[in-house]
Formats: sequence, C-alpha cells, structure tokens
Amino acid sequence: MACPMGLPKTNYDVTKEKMESVVVFETIQISEPRDKIFRRLGYRRGVTTVDGRIEETVDRDISYALSLIHLRGAALRLPIRDRNGSTVVCGQDIVFHSSDIAGMIRDCDELLIMGATAGSDIIDAIVRDSQEDRLTRGVVLDAVASEMADAALDWIVAYFNRTLLRDNRRVSTRRFSAGYGDFRIENQKELFDILEMSRIGVRISDRFMLIPEKSVTAIAGIYGIFDRDEKGAIH
Repeated sequence: MACPMGLPKTNYDVTKEKMESVVVFETIQISEPRDKIFRRLGYRRGVTTVDGRIEETVDRDISYALSLIHLRGAALRLPIRDRNGSTVVCGQDIVFHSSDIAGMIRDCDELLIMGATAGSDIIDAIVRDSQEDRLTRGVVLDAVASEMADAALDWIVAYFNRTLLRDNRRVSTRRFSAGYGDFRIENQKELFDILEMSRIGVRISDRFMLIPEKSVTAIAGIYGIFDRDEKGAIH
C-alpha cells in the first residue's frame, strides 16, 4: 500500500545527518520463505499435490541453494525535499522522475533506498547446472535465490521499522524497483551509486543490470503513523 493519505505535517526532524549515511549489512540471516519458493516453482498449497519423492528432491535442492547464498545488503534514509505529480527530489538534490514513485510516497517525508544481493556462488552454481544439463535443479536454485534476495529487502525494512516505530513512524509496505511501472531501468545506476553497492560485492552493467544477477534494489517511503484500528493495528 502507499503511504496513508491525510498525514499532518510532522515535527520530526527529517534532516538529521544520520539519515544520509549508508548502512551496510555484511550478513543477513533469515529463514527461507519455503511457501514462496514452492509458489515460484508452480506449486500452490491446497491446489497442487506434490509427490513425496519430488518434494524430497526439491527440499534437498533448496538446502543446497541455501548453502551457496550469502545475503548482504545496504540501505539509506533520505529526506524528501520536494515533489510533484511526476518528480521526487530527495537528499542532496537527487531527482527521480516517476509518477509511480511520486504517488507511492505522496504523504511521506523520507525515502528508504535499499539493496541486497544473494552473492555470486549461487549464480555460479546455476550456470554450472545449466551447462551440465541439470536443468531441474537449476530452476530450484534460481527460485531460491530470487526469493531470498527479495526476503532480504523485507529484513531490511523490518530492521528500520524497529527504530522508526519508537517515533511512531514506519516504512511503507509497498516498494518500487527500477524497471517497473514508469520508474525507468536507467534509475538502477543512481540507486547503485547512492547505496555504494560495490561495498557488498555488486557491480552494474552498461545496460543497468546488477551483477551478480540475484541482486535487487528498491525504494519505499517512510511516514508517520496516525491511524490505528481498535485492536491497535497499523494502517
């Protein structure tokens, strides 16, 4: 969801210097999102019946993939300086041209820019499996790496929420990555540079692809919490 509408002006100081320092996570340890991995492989709980032998093989391949994945990440909070319907200005005059981003953060006063990588070992294994005709296992490794990289972004959001919630603030549940909607893939270079992703072993190609392949970036908004239901749930 986007940041909530009707947010009153906050007294929170969004220009604090600490927000403009990249936080590097050398190791991110999370449990594998097993259901999501199986969904990516085409299995649906309650719909698809998985043969016991197949499930055992897939579980073994998942364990192998996890042994090769080394999650690392980086993130940066930036104050939003200005915005209109299609442009967002943040930090030291960093400009993003995207109506999708502008709409997502329309009532936020900060951006959280984040990135994560599953590392190069898992990619090397996927390539080897393809070259040696172990295509079925290669598909499993690919699914695990994709879901783990995305889960690392979830972990980064949770990390920042633990601090933000003390100030009645939180990160939006919705986030955008370069290449989606009208947020052009060329923005990947800006995100890569902002996050100093070379520090976590990531490079970027001339076509704005992150290397290793299972590396991701995203932008989310940060907003003040102002509405709770009777049970205290945050909207």
